[in-house]
Amino acid sequence: MANMGASLAIIPTSPEVIRNRDSHYPYRFDSYFYYLTGFKEPESVLVLLGGDQPKSILFCRDKDIEREIWDGFRYGADAAREQFGFDEAYSINELDTVVLKLLANQPKLYFSLGESAVWDTRVTGWLNTLRSQARTGVSVPDDISDIRKLVDEMRLYKSPFEQEIMRQSANIAAAAHNRAMQFAKPNMMEYEVEAEFLHEFYRKGAQAPAYTSIVAGGANACTLHYNANNCVLNAGDLLLIDAGCELDGYASDITRTFPVNGKFSGAQKDVYELVLASQLAAIAKVNTSNHWNAPHEAALDVLIQGFIDLKLCKGSKEAVLESGDYRQFYMHRTGHWLGLDVHDAGEYKYPKSISSELKSQSDNWRALEPGMTLTVEPGCYIRPADNVPEAFWNIGIRIEDDVLVTQDGCEVLTAKAVKSVADIEVLMNA
Repeated sequence: MANMGASLAIIPTSPEVIRNRDSHYPYRFDSYFYYLTGFKEPESVLVLLGGDQPKSILFCRDKDIEREIWDGFRYGADAAREQFGFDEAYSINELDTVVLKLLANQPKLYFSLGESAVWDTRVTGWLNTLRSQARTGVSVPDDISDIRKLVDEMRLYKSPFEQEIMRQSANIAAAAHNRAMQFAKPNMMEYEVEAEFLHEFYRKGAQAPAYTSIVAGGANACTLHYNANNCVLNAGDLLLIDAGCELDGYASDITRTFPVNGKFSGAQKDVYELVLASQLAAIAKVNTSNHWNAPHEAALDVLIQGFIDLKLCKGSKEAVLESGDYRQFYMHRTGHWLGLDVHDAGEYKYPKSISSELKSQSDNWRALEPGMTLTVEPGCYIRPADNVPEAFWNIGIRIEDDVLVTQDGCEVLTAKAVKSVADIEVLMNA
């Protein structure tokens, strides 16, 4: 509210969504709304009033014992105001009346225009209603800005409270990956392994997977967003699992790759060691002396040299980088912000307004600062091709960890998920 100045912000939460007939998808609140409120109920709206007398106002469902018999507990406006610390709280049924009064004569409106057609229509309706009162001296905001721009900058820096939740989420997911390694055997189905780590998520208190899990055996691992998870796991193949959980809204995101039969082949080990070396080089760059793109550059440098050494690419390191030939085997970037969303809020480059002062920051990439949390996830995906030795066909490997930037370096939140060749083989064959 201090950053808003004289203005009004409207932040609705996510709607409930019908899955089929009268069955709903599991409800998930809007991340921006939850970040600013801690309130998890649907049919809720936060209104923030900036200026000399800032105020936070919640609109939520009424207390209704009849509906609670069917759907569960509701706070109601009075209890929500008291327990969550709002200045005021009202029934969601009063939203139109109260917002019209608050919005009149405001110089600026903060709202996520374009996020929801339903809410765009509703807000436009409020503005048009106020315009129709122009002859009575009522004015409407002449400036509409996206509230997400302000909140993104806040969400990028995790508080100690948020860091601890993410640490717990990471520990749950790490234990689940270790459990999956111990469980997986040849001739199982991918979904059987998926069931094991989902069991661990829920057993340790996570409320949901953070995203649709990838359990990709053999050639399936070369499809980056594979999620059918319905194939047989064959001896001699690798299994790539990309899975994380959500704890109190905060995501973990881990990928591990391991041999289905518990023993890496020579070619598998060579590629795995290359990807692991590239990841360790990238993690070493996660510190306050570097910018966002430094981990990617470090990973790419190691991978390209490895591709040349394995005879997957030809020419000098500089030539392979310039031609982009490495993209046949590594076609994505090395990470993303992590938090309430798996691909979390926050700019990766400095805004244009200040970029001219930062030409030395390597193409304006944002400097890494304490409290930022990101994934580090290089990979290598080798599909059958005429220019690829057959021993490498259908090897797909990604290694991903969640990393918190600290004052003196970084903390790998997901370090408990084993990832060295020796540790994986020991765990799988114990």
